[in-house]
Amino acid sequence: MDIIKGMVIASKARVAIVVSRFNNFINDSLLNGAIDTLERIGQVSNDNITVVWVPGAYELPLTVKILAATKKYNAIIALGTVIRGCTSHFKFIASECSAGLSHIGINSEVPITFGVLITENIEQAFERAGTKAGNKGSEAALTALEMINIIKAIKG
Repeated sequence: MDIIKGMVIASKARVAIVVSRFNNFINDSLLNGAIDTLERIGQVSNDNITVVWVPGAYELPLTVKILAATKKYNAIIALGTVIRGCTSHFKFIASECSAGLSHIGINSEVPITFGVLITENIEQAFERAGTKAGNKGSEAALTALEMINIIKAIKG
């Protein structure tokens, strides 16, 4: 039986992190969690991490698509926060961001990890950015590391 399991050490990996400036008071924590996990757990060199800031969550898919097309990165982590407001704008942004990132990952064969918080309120966002519910930026980085190694093993 052949079993492929991903490891989280990927010291030679090149990883891009695309992060939204909108709600940066939360996204800064997601970014710090992702970088800490890549460096400390994945043993990725700081020189192999590229951070790209974009205006909002809606701009994440286009930027991720362009980065994936360069073939420079073994994985791309998308970070952002979409918080429900008083209008339906929230639904459109969250849906397009999620679908766009999924589509890019499938078509590019580059692991695209989803560290975008989609919450009902600010309290839920803070909980997922490093308090009660962990740090979703860190979790997205762990997923990226594991997927880098799984894909490497499959193609190997």
